[in-house]
Amino acid sequence: MIFGMWDATYFHLGPIPVDHIIVTEWAIIAVIGLIAYFATRNMQVVPTGLQNAFEMIIVWTYDFFTQLMDKEHVAKKWAPVLTTFFLFILLSNYSGLIPGAARIEGFQPPTSNWNVTMTLALITFFSVHVAGFSENGMHYLGHFISPNPLMLPLNLLEEVTHPLSLTVRLFGNIFGEEMVIAYMLFMVPFFIPMALMGLSVLLGAIQAVVFTILSASYIAAATGEGH
Repeated sequence: MIFGMWDATYFHLGPIPVDHIIVTEWAIIAVIGLIAYFATRNMQVVPTGLQNAFEMIIVWTYDFFTQLMDKEHVAKKWAPVLTTFFLFILLSNYSGLIPGAARIEGFQPPTSNWNVTMTLALITFFSVHVAGFSENGMHYLGHFISPNPLMLPLNLLEEVTHPLSLTVRLFGNIFGEEMVIAYMLFMVPFFIPMALMGLSVLLGAIQAVVFTILSASYIAAATGEGH
C-alpha cells in the first residue's frame, strides 16, 4: 500500500461511511484523550510525572500565543483550540513514521489526505470570524473595506485564500513526503528511507508549528485593535 493511494469503507454509521482515514483519526484522538485523562485524573499541587509534562505544554502554549497575539485574554481563550491543532497535526504527521505502518491496511497519516487538511483549514476559517465578531462585534466587518472600500474584492479574496493555502501547504508537504518515502522503500530498501524518515521527524514538527502559527496569526489579525 502507498499512503494516500488506498481507499475503503469499513462500515457505516447510519448513512455515513467510515473509512480508513476516519479510523486513523479516531486512534490519534484517542491517544490525545488518554494522555490528557491520565495527566489530569489525580491532580497534585506540586505536579510530577505526566501531569508535570502536560502542565509544561499548557504553560508554554499559553505564553507562546500570548506573545503572538496583542490581547492576552484572546490568546488564553483560543489557546486550547490552537494547542489541539498542534497536537493532532503533529501526531498525524508522525503516525506515518510508525515502523510497518505503510503495510497496515487502513493506517494512513490523516494529514496526507486533502479532505482532512481542508477540514482543519475550515475550522480555522470559521474560528477566525467567530473570534473577530466576538471581540469587535459588527465593527469587525469594517476590516473588509479597510483601508478603502475599493479594497473589498481583494480583502474577500484574501479571506478565501487563507484556508486554501493552509489546506494545500499541509497536504502537499505530508503527502509528498509519504510518497517519496514509499517509493524509496521499493527502490532502496533501507538506508536512504531511514535518512528520509529522520528528516520527516523534523518536517512533521515544522508543518504542525507552521499551521498553528498561521492560524493564531489570522485570529490575532481578526481581533486586533484596528477593527
